[in-house]
Amino acid sequence: NYSTPVNRAQHTAGGPWELLRRHKRSWVWNQFFVLEEYTGEEPLYVGKLHSDVDKGDGKVKYVLSGEGSTSIFTIDENTGDIHATKRLDREEQAYYTLQAQAVDRLTNIPVEPRSEFVVKVQDINDNEPKFLDGPYMAGVPEMSALGTTVVQVAATDADDPTYGNSARVVYSIISGQPYFSVDPKTGVVRTALPNMDREVKDQYVLVIQAKDMVGQMGGLSGTTSVTVTLTDVNDNPPRFSRKNYQYMVLESLPVASVVARVKALDNDIGPNAEMEYRIMEDGPGVFNITTDEDTQEGIIILQKPLDFETKNSFNLRIEATNRNIDPAFVHLGSFSDTTSVKVTVEDVNEPPVFPTQLNKMVVSEDARVGISIGRVSAHDPDSSNSAIRYSIDRNTDLERFFNVDALSGVISTAKPLDREVNSVHNLTILAMESHDPTQVGKGFAVITVLDINDNPPVFAIEYETLLCENAAPGQVIQTISAVDKDEPPSGHRFYFALPPSVASNSNFTLRDNKDNTASIVTKRGGFRRREQVLYRLPVLIVDSGSPALSSTNTLSVSVCDCDSDGVAQSCGAVAYTLPAGLSTGALVAILGCIITLLVMVLLIVSMRRRKKEPLILEEERDVRENIVRYDDEGGGEEDTEAFDMVALRNLNVIRDPKVRRDVTPDTPTFFPYPRSSSSLPVYKTLPDNVVFREFIWDRLKDADVDPSAPPYDSLQTYAFEGNGSVAESLSSLESLSTDSEQNYDYLSNWGPRFKKLADLYGDGKSVFS
Repeated sequence: NYSTPVNRAQHTAGGPWELLRRHKRSWVWNQFFVLEEYTGEEPLYVGKLHSDVDKGDGKVKYVLSGEGSTSIFTIDENTGDIHATKRLDREEQAYYTLQAQAVDRLTNIPVEPRSEFVVKVQDINDNEPKFLDGPYMAGVPEMSALGTTVVQVAATDADDPTYGNSARVVYSIISGQPYFSVDPKTGVVRTALPNMDREVKDQYVLVIQAKDMVGQMGGLSGTTSVTVTLTDVNDNPPRFSRKNYQYMVLESLPVASVVARVKALDNDIGPNAEMEYRIMEDGPGVFNITTDEDTQEGIIILQKPLDFETKNSFNLRIEATNRNIDPAFVHLGSFSDTTSVKVTVEDVNEPPVFPTQLNKMVVSEDARVGISIGRVSAHDPDSSNSAIRYSIDRNTDLERFFNVDALSGVISTAKPLDREVNSVHNLTILAMESHDPTQVGKGFAVITVLDINDNPPVFAIEYETLLCENAAPGQVIQTISAVDKDEPPSGHRFYFALPPSVASNSNFTLRDNKDNTASIVTKRGGFRRREQVLYRLPVLIVDSGSPALSSTNTLSVSVCDCDSDGVAQSCGAVAYTLPAGLSTGALVAILGCIITLLVMVLLIVSMRRRKKEPLILEEERDVRENIVRYDDEGGGEEDTEAFDMVALRNLNVIRDPKVRRDVTPDTPTFFPYPRSSSSLPVYKTLPDNVVFREFIWDRLKDADVDPSAPPYDSLQTYAFEGNGSVAESLSSLESLSTDSEQNYDYLSNWGPRFKKLADLYGDGKSVFS
């Protein structure tokens, strides 16, 4: 489409184009259309713009602006032809708003006012219907009527619904027939067959198609799946798989134990398969049945003890009924079923039984030993009726206060009883069969010890009575009460009095309050601690028992210094008075000074001790010693255990010279010791003193001529040593002063390291240069 000129702009001579008078717009055009998804190689022609001002002489230039004016749409500035240079998609943008203007080519002055126009993208069927909510899951009750709505599906088409049939969709079912159908227009899925049974098939998968162009040839289509699950209804009654069940149980089965389990089968599921069981015949009272909510089994439970000798079998009639019955399916029949259960009781050897589990007995606490208290009895419930022997479980009678006759079951006392120690005894009585001691029954006996008046009354607490020095005559200084370990049936009644020996004392008196209490009252005033700080007042207490018992308790009364309100400040002996002019504060200050001085002295002493113990050794103390340790130790002539004197006296044995044992020589011995036995003296012919002296000197010579040992002492311990002994000193240090035949000239041949030793021990001629 292109513009139609309505009026023409006038041109004045010698001036630019001017708009003189305009009754209406100079150009008008209709809406432009362009087809979407154009796939041609050349730009798509959209339309043409033309102004009536344009005379075709090239003086007018057309300009295009707005949406896509440079990227999508182009205009021929000479002819006004508009082309689309790119492929358009209506689903992305349905229209474009552009502005057109005609200007003078030379001056770029508009010859026409700017005007807008719309380029609308024309739709084609290029989008298939889509199920945005698919795939679908739906459920419908089984046994539903024909045409029951299951679910509604919906497909959307992105094409223009106002142009043609590109967005008009129809529905059809591809898979799922003949069970279901779909409405072509609305997409509602319905049942196509009546009474579909979940127990036969419980799930169906449908394929629904949506096609545009009203389903005509050439239309686009899309599909989705619909999974339809048949939900359960209670249309199946429970049924027992068997009509008769048999179970065997022992008569010793404990109460509340499970006897048997039965189950009725129901093809339904969930609440529709829930059941209730009940016992109809020959069972109520002995058995009970409940439902296991997880497995829907009927659990038969024992309610009463079984006794083979009384009844050895039970025939039960069990009924199972659906808990939730649907009235719509009652016409199908009864939703219950019954079965028979036979329970057979097996005999077991049972322990003896006490007819009365708890036997109550009483005995006085002054009962003599061996007196009978009561009797227990048990019997064998089996048909054999074995004889019974009785005993007491000593864990319940650790101190063995009681005995039981093994044959008769008579319980008697075995020790004196004391109610105040233990008022109730709980005994476990054991009854066992004579022929089978493993069969033991238990009974219980509660023995209550009756009270007698065998305890005198005493003070309720240990009283601490304080008496003020300024107490007036007739003043109550203490109220006392009593306790009694006995428990008379009518309660306690105590009587208080002063013994006759002190009843006439001038200090205190006693007043019985007739309510199991008594008051201690002063007879005079003017009590002084300086005179007496403590008074001891005996009090006689008598109970109301039969016979009555009494005791004398001593009440201690301390004299105290009290304030004006009668509150005790200090009691007991009077302290020494302080010297006049020296107050308590001064004494405290003096004591504090003394303590401070003591602390300072202790600190100074501890610091000096620390200084005397240096943390680091001084260089002159860094002495490295070669210590050779032996197990024997010397004690002088008095030491008789460190060395064997017999070995020392046995000197006739020829000793071979050996290398010193305390070091290992690194050089060979240049002067071997002569091994001739003739050179050794015969010691047994010499006196003891001479023997020891000769032996020690021989050892000293051995050390002097031994070249394998360095020149330091090796301590050897003998029976006699040190100054004052016959052997005198044993040290080899003195050997330097003796003439030695040892030649040390060979030290000069050992190298520079031994130069010092060669100078000390050699002939003085050093070979080191």
